[in-house]
Amino acid sequence: MNIKEVSEKYDLTPDTLRYYERIGVIPPIARDKNGYRDFSDTDLNWVYFAKVLRNAGVSIEGLIDYTRLSRDGGETLGARKAILQEHLEEAEEKIKALEEARDYLKYKLDNYDTHMVAYENEKLKINNEPV
Repeated sequence: MNIKEVSEKYDLTPDTLRYYERIGVIPPIARDKNGYRDFSDTDLNWVYFAKVLRNAGVSIEGLIDYTRLSRDGGETLGARKAILQEHLEEAEEKIKALEEARDYLKYKLDNYDTHMVAYENEKLKINNEPV
């Protein structure tokens, strides 16, 4: 698959894909006889991995470290698993915070009309303004 197809499939710009390859977020991509990137299924898995983890807030440096460890082989399995576990825990904390914010916003919206009317009426009374 060429870079344009990968770009469209994962909603990443070709420049982002080139950048990820250049700095080591994804491993080097094989080239065809004309020198164009030819993404394999394994490469696509790396692109998806990078996209999902970036969307979850994982730093570029964290992705580079993980990719480097992966290229170092089987003796890094434990370290890679620990990195994934840490990012999972961070994602779960973010989800919890977002759920709390969502629930609070829902509460505010569900009670907005009655709460705001009462608040505005009380404010008018305090300022001795006619209701």
